[in-house]
Amino acid sequence: MQSSLKKGLPVEIHMETILYQNGEVNHHQYTESGRLVEMNGSYYVRYEETHEDGNVPVTVKMEADGVVTVIRRGEWMTRLRFDVDQSTGTHYHTPMGVLPIRIDTQDVRISYYDQPFSGRVQVDYTLNMGDQKLGEYHLRLRFTT
Repeated sequence: MQSSLKKGLPVEIHMETILYQNGEVNHHQYTESGRLVEMNGSYYVRYEETHEDGNVPVTVKMEADGVVTVIRRGEWMTRLRFDVDQSTGTHYHTPMGVLPIRIDTQDVRISYYDQPFSGRVQVDYTLNMGDQKLGEYHLRLRFTT
């Protein structure tokens, strides 16, 4: 299986995000086909989220030390690094300009299963701009080869 993962395997992906912001809850779900690759001790899940105005390429990197990075490359480009041991920063690229964002990760859980190889990723975090809390987020990813 390991040599197959270095070349990449097709996966079915279910990504769910829940956002709590200003007393409102926004819930987004995506079920897509993608690819799982193992490189340098990390797993990468790559897929495209289907939106009304086009597809957004997404990469989720799961490192052996429990750090998760999510990269979205669309009109609103983001690179979010989730590390429970420290706050991380990023620049949120929007059509209106670039915004500096701080990510405070409360929880990261990664689980892998055999036959078929699959995994689950759970991340709970807040996004902040300066002293202002932008929202609380829950990210849930499931993938199956």
